[in-house]
Amino acid sequence: MRTLERSKFVNGLKIFSTRQSEYFAKRVIKALRVRLGLVEVKNFSDGEIWAKYKENVRGFDVYIIGSTNPPTDNLFELLIMIDAARRASAGRVTAVIPYFGYARQERKDQPRTPITAKLVANMISNAGADRVITMDLHAPAIQGFFDIPVDHLYASPTFIPWFKRKAIPRLTVVSPDLGGIKRARAYAKYLGAKIAMIDKRRPGQNQAEVMNIIGEVKGRNILLVDDLIDTAGTFIGGARKLKEMGALKIYGCCTHPILSSDAIPRLQQSDITLLAVSDSIPLKAKYQKIEVKSVANIFAKAILLSHRNKSVSRLFLENRD
Repeated sequence: MRTLERSKFVNGLKIFSTRQSEYFAKRVIKALRVRLGLVEVKNFSDGEIWAKYKENVRGFDVYIIGSTNPPTDNLFELLIMIDAARRASAGRVTAVIPYFGYARQERKDQPRTPITAKLVANMISNAGADRVITMDLHAPAIQGFFDIPVDHLYASPTFIPWFKRKAIPRLTVVSPDLGGIKRARAYAKYLGAKIAMIDKRRPGQNQAEVMNIIGEVKGRNILLVDDLIDTAGTFIGGARKLKEMGALKIYGCCTHPILSSDAIPRLQQSDITLLAVSDSIPLKAKYQKIEVKSVANIFAKAILLSHRNKSVSRLFLENRD
């Protein structure tokens, strides 16, 4: 069970969070100079989730922060809190989802399979959310799965200046697949780097086989850029192939560090020199090769602009890929 101290709000804005994302919400409210909302969330003995707002939300502009990474309880807790806010007569409810889970199931790539990203989008809308703020969707087209407005943010304004300060010589930005080429091109543009791409195929779930490297990598330092890392198979396999082709140091960058199974020990033993990740998903500990960069300020700006009914397009321009 979680109970937070009573909050002090200004201008009709109230921010709450799911239990798993409370660490991230605290960074957002610090940037906004407000306090986190008072809500009680607990599990019954059979695992059912129960939530109650411990303060008035009637007529307020409510923002609920919660990533929907596994386990599924994180998604259901967000849905339950959205429903509770709607039934408590909140003026507007915005789901702030740093990491939108199930985004990799955005199409039917095989017969008789679901489009789970659309299902989750429907669930969020039906729970009562009026708007969604999220970051680096696995497929930008997922915005169209929602019947409510979606503000799609990018982590690039956090990562690009950080890598630029490192002044890595002879840099080539590499996309791990065709879908990430636009993101890699943006990084290459701002870092003054060349661009390359990994040609791969997937023989099965959580499996990636590197077929070829398209672009100049021999004698160059590499920045491998992706939206998420799950088992790290693509990253590690790509880094190994890049080394075989004569690459020098290999840096990595991803927004969402899912890092399931034995991804972390595999990364620690891989050819990657350093991996930069955001705090959209919490890491359980600090790791030698992993550097966490916060994107809370970007979300704080988006929340403030949305609350004031101002255009969020300035963030799109700052964050565009």
